[in-house]
Amino acid sequence: MRQFMLLALLAAYYVSCVSPVKSPYQQVLQHSRIRGRQHGPNVCAVQQVSGTNIKYFANCKQWYSRKVCGRSTIISYECCPGYERIPGEKGCPAALPLVNMYNTLGVVGATTTQLYSERSQLKREIEGPGSYTMFAPSNEAWAALPAEILDALVSNVNIELLNALHYHMVNKRLSSEDLRNGLVVPSMYLDLDLHVHHYPNGIITVNCARVIKTDHHATNGVVHVVDKVITAATNNIYQILENDDSLEKVQAAVAAAGLSTLLESEGQYTFFAPTNEAFEKIPKQTLNRILGDPEALKDLLNYHILKNLQCSEAIISGAPMETLHGTHLEVGCSDGGLTINGRSIIAQKDILATNGVVHFINELLIPDTAKTLSELAQNSLVSESFKLFRQAGLESYLSGKDAYTVIAPQNDVYQNSTPTVNNQMKNLLRDHIIKDRFLSRHLYHGQTLETISGKRLRVFVYRHALCIENACIAAHDMRGRFGTIFIAEKMLTPATGTVMDVLKADNHYSTLVGMIQKAGLTETFTGPGTYTIFAPTNEAFQALPAEERRKLTDNPAQLLDTLKYHMGEEILVSGGVNQFVRMPSMQGGKLEITLKNKVMFVNKVRVAQADIMATNGVIHAVNSVVRPLASRPSGIEDLGTVIHREAAAFKPLLQLKKAGRRARRSLSR
Repeated sequence: MRQFMLLALLAAYYVSCVSPVKSPYQQVLQHSRIRGRQHGPNVCAVQQVSGTNIKYFANCKQWYSRKVCGRSTIISYECCPGYERIPGEKGCPAALPLVNMYNTLGVVGATTTQLYSERSQLKREIEGPGSYTMFAPSNEAWAALPAEILDALVSNVNIELLNALHYHMVNKRLSSEDLRNGLVVPSMYLDLDLHVHHYPNGIITVNCARVIKTDHHATNGVVHVVDKVITAATNNIYQILENDDSLEKVQAAVAAAGLSTLLESEGQYTFFAPTNEAFEKIPKQTLNRILGDPEALKDLLNYHILKNLQCSEAIISGAPMETLHGTHLEVGCSDGGLTINGRSIIAQKDILATNGVVHFINELLIPDTAKTLSELAQNSLVSESFKLFRQAGLESYLSGKDAYTVIAPQNDVYQNSTPTVNNQMKNLLRDHIIKDRFLSRHLYHGQTLETISGKRLRVFVYRHALCIENACIAAHDMRGRFGTIFIAEKMLTPATGTVMDVLKADNHYSTLVGMIQKAGLTETFTGPGTYTIFAPTNEAFQALPAEERRKLTDNPAQLLDTLKYHMGEEILVSGGVNQFVRMPSMQGGKLEITLKNKVMFVNKVRVAQADIMATNGVIHAVNSVVRPLASRPSGIEDLGTVIHREAAAFKPLLQLKKAGRRARRSLSR
């Protein structure tokens, strides 16, 4: 039994660690075999794009979506490469006969290539001994050639047609396993290179022509059928820009940005080259600003260059692709056409270069880092806030070259109504613009930020939130050329006075103000500090039984404990409560604070108004006096007695904590 288990473990190790990993194409082919095995041996599931003759072996993602480039597909079951059907038998049990390469062209249906091989006298070469690879254009590929090019080839069969066919051949056998991504092999025509790319989705291309039938072995080589007639790559990317008049403006921009050397050097780049028309669509002021700013221009051009070569034929669904700018473009396809960031802007595709591929686009792609704050906000989550900034006469801060950070409430803040931009609103909007440029990930708890109006805003860092005063901001900044936008979930309301100033200014808290004064806490909440006050309104105290109110006013110790139970010595705004927070009160007991459907609760008491900011804290209004949760179900003991008893229990602990702090201070001296 032990020997059996040991052998099983060794076998598992061999399969997982020793046996060669299959190529992406072989993995997709294996998946197609699994999907087709119910129809018999060597049957593969194939997805055909509706309304076309375009077919793909079914990978896992496309199998379940039943779509390629957003178009529905029809599932059919065909013989896997190298096999054929036998009448009366299930599936494809017979291996195709092994014949020479010329006859194999007929077997795989590349009859036009077979015909041209005969006319050009290539037939004798590919019938005889040798070891070749031919990337044979399909019949449809030849038919798709412009008539003048095809006529020129066919009219000069001994030279031009023979040369063209030799360019589709390699003087050694290359199976799909050998067609590795980035492979460059010399063709049989003047040793001109063929560029092979093997993509993670299993698609293989040669000079951006997709291999649609693979691994049809012959006695003297192997045939792969491709969907295009392959053209040679003789120019690098920069030379392609120089040689095409429609790319004159981008060529000049590349030279000005110092990127010409990069696009002339060896590599495997994809350049989405904006045409002259694309440049003309940009407002002159914006275009001139970018062209005159070396850093913005370089960011703009690097945003058009992918780190890897990406042929259009290899894209069958959307995927983010990294640019030299460091950000990503969403490259996908729709109805057979290539898309960038969801837009069909490709004017011409798959212009192969010696160091990559060029796709012409008719729109300029401007990265955020080349935009002003005003441009950054256009058609974004904060566009409505920027309309208000402009109405308030603050455009110069949003479009200039000075560094600012804008706290911009997201559009749904104004879902019910848009505020009128009066003098008060203008002043408030000025408090949303911070001097200098900041990134949210560099902010720290207790930091203060100065606004253009001179006010200082506090930063609060919580476990699940980052807040500036009462407004918490999204995790991702919008970074422009000169500034940053923080997306806020509400309008920011800076503090206008101390806790006592705010309470005294509102008649709803007159009872609380009197009790604070009677308990001797006025100085505490007038001076510096970081307090959270769950402030009972007059209504809250009126709701107490008369006997409880009398005990509070008559017993100074109970009054002090009751007030302190409503107060904490740290600032907690509502946005800092993810779901549940326990905060120690100044009395010593714990307050349980929750957030449900954006409504704040303290010990299950609903907060009537949250986030009233003060220079030394924050106030949350409650219409009920907050009781310790343990006492709520009984309803027997009055509020003051329960809180006073809990305070007595916590006092030794508080004294111990204070003694510890004093000891640490003395040691630090």
